[in-house]
Amino acid sequence: MPACRALGFWVLAAPAFAHVMSMSTGDLTIEGSRARYELRMPLYEMSHVANAEQTLLDHIQFSSAGATAKLIRKDCHADPGQATYFCAADYEFPQPVDRLDVVCTFYAVTVPNHVHLLRAVNGTRRDQAIFDLSFAKATLRFRPPTPAEIAITEAGAGIMRAVGSVVPVLFLASLVIASRSRAELGAISGMFLAGQIASALVVARTNWQPAPRFVEAATALTLAYLAVEILLLPRAGGRWAIAALLGAFHGLYFVLFIQSTAYAPGLVLAGAAAAQLILVALFAFAFSRLSRVAAALRPVQVSASALLVVGMVWFFLRLRS
Repeated sequence: MPACRALGFWVLAAPAFAHVMSMSTGDLTIEGSRARYELRMPLYEMSHVANAEQTLLDHIQFSSAGATAKLIRKDCHADPGQATYFCAADYEFPQPVDRLDVVCTFYAVTVPNHVHLLRAVNGTRRDQAIFDLSFAKATLRFRPPTPAEIAITEAGAGIMRAVGSVVPVLFLASLVIASRSRAELGAISGMFLAGQIASALVVARTNWQPAPRFVEAATALTLAYLAVEILLLPRAGGRWAIAALLGAFHGLYFVLFIQSTAYAPGLVLAGAAAAQLILVALFAFAFSRLSRVAAALRPVQVSASALLVVGMVWFFLRLRS
């Protein structure tokens, strides 16, 4: 029953998390003590933001040497042709910038899993940072990162993308529910990861850039499809093949992230795969305990039904947006 209540919570909370993928980008160009910031936010996010021109820029702050930059000019407008809300803002620092401190809380005015990628140029030096609910602050030092820093940052970004949204996490739970033995769980999980990695690597080498709404809708449908199979075809074989196909759709999410950040696909996918395997192991342990304690409550069927509702709710939210 606790597991059923938890899944019921996710059903009710689905509208609050809104998007499987929620990402914006920003470019900051620094010249001495002056800086120009350009923000690009998907238009479908703006339904969450009141008084966008003021609110968005209130939720990103630049400072250097302990002094906050002063906003001296701004211009924000919607660009329907690019499906983007665009802001350009000019800032002034008390002195030339060497090291930049940034606080970004866009997740507080969009959706909790929102990610903001900031790319900054200071003369001939470059740096970038990612901001989300877990990492709202960063310091840009405008020096070449060490190999260890690159590996930690990019693999860590993969980890956060794998666990930072509700639908992908619930899909991992559905893989555990769909497995009828440890061997089958190993096969299903392995093929899901293989499909995800293959999709991300292959599509990244093409010119195709899948639309975020398509990726979100497809991801939601993978959850609903697997739930339907659990409910209507409880004895079906070959689920490892289905898992590989569904994993290919999940790989598209990482394609968008890798294309936006220019991070190394291998590091991002390695971090994501490690996090996903850990979650699968945790779900397997939790569900094994539940099945022993509450077998009469038909936990597999109840959980699959809840997952089906979540997947369909998410899918129709994407259609409405």
